[in-house]
Amino acid sequence: MSGQSALEAAKRKSDAALKSAKQTLEDAPAAMKAAAENPEKATRDLLHTPAMRAALPFINGGLAGMTATTVIQPVDMIKVRLQLAGEGARTGPKPTPFSVAREVVASGKVRDLYTGLSAGLLRQAVYTTARLGFFDTFMGSMQKSYAASGSKVGFKERAGAGLTAGGLAAMVGNPADLALIRMQSDGLKPKEKRANYKSVVDALVRISRNEGPTALWVGCYPTVVRAMALNFGQLAFFSEAKNQLKETSLGPRTQTLTASAIAGFFASFFSLPFDFVKTRLQRQQKGPDGKLPYKGMMDCFGKVAREEGLLRFYRGFGTYYVRIAPHAMVTLIVADWLGFITK
Repeated sequence: MSGQSALEAAKRKSDAALKSAKQTLEDAPAAMKAAAENPEKATRDLLHTPAMRAALPFINGGLAGMTATTVIQPVDMIKVRLQLAGEGARTGPKPTPFSVAREVVASGKVRDLYTGLSAGLLRQAVYTTARLGFFDTFMGSMQKSYAASGSKVGFKERAGAGLTAGGLAAMVGNPADLALIRMQSDGLKPKEKRANYKSVVDALVRISRNEGPTALWVGCYPTVVRAMALNFGQLAFFSEAKNQLKETSLGPRTQTLTASAIAGFFASFFSLPFDFVKTRLQRQQKGPDGKLPYKGMMDCFGKVAREEGLLRFYRGFGTYYVRIAPHAMVTLIVADWLGFITK
């Protein structure tokens, strides 16, 4: 009897599922017609499903980061070349952003300034999607919690959310970041030693095959520290500045622009030394003796300080700021706009 009951129960569930599926198919034309007649309502309904509300901060963050990277890529290329110039020497020629740009263009084509764009876009699709998504999720959770207790989220909480979001995202995005550095620095090598990566996928596959899968996480530690420093400067100061500017007579757009400019400066100041070390570590390869130039982040900091001077860590600050500030501004403005239209 129990076996027969089980079969009958399974049959009832199957019949109910079939009936539900049939009803869904019958309702589909009406739903499509309603969506065609009122696309705005259909879109609004989709945007307000629980799954979409949870995913939107990540989607908006990724789209914003990829937009900014497409605009800023040539500046990033010049920044990397500046950081790698004169490695291991305190004295010697001091390249400028303009001399580096002229050299890149003279040795190839203008589009060489976009070398590594595919890696940059992949990095943003992973890294910025994660960091802005995590930050918005953390902030939303804290705001609800604090509102329930009758208090407000302060700068300390914003800073904590920015640091945590940046660190988590950097670990996930390190392989794409490493591929970007390798692609951008490849042109500095003699022609016979260049890897000539075809794309970010080609770079990731070849690095993994030739150096081992763990090589994709070389420089992860300074990358995480740099991301935490950058996010502390960018997200925490943007959120705090925007909150403070609400008390002024500035319009919403001006508030966003001003807050993003402030955030870009602090993000540049806090993160450049770590970005410098990250670039050196990710670019290094074994010499004829089979050894790497640097053993790790602290060894790189020490050697550069002794051999090249402390100011070398801030070489190219102007270029870095021109790369970080507009990138931060475009990212934050686009993310803000996407957040507004998907409310």
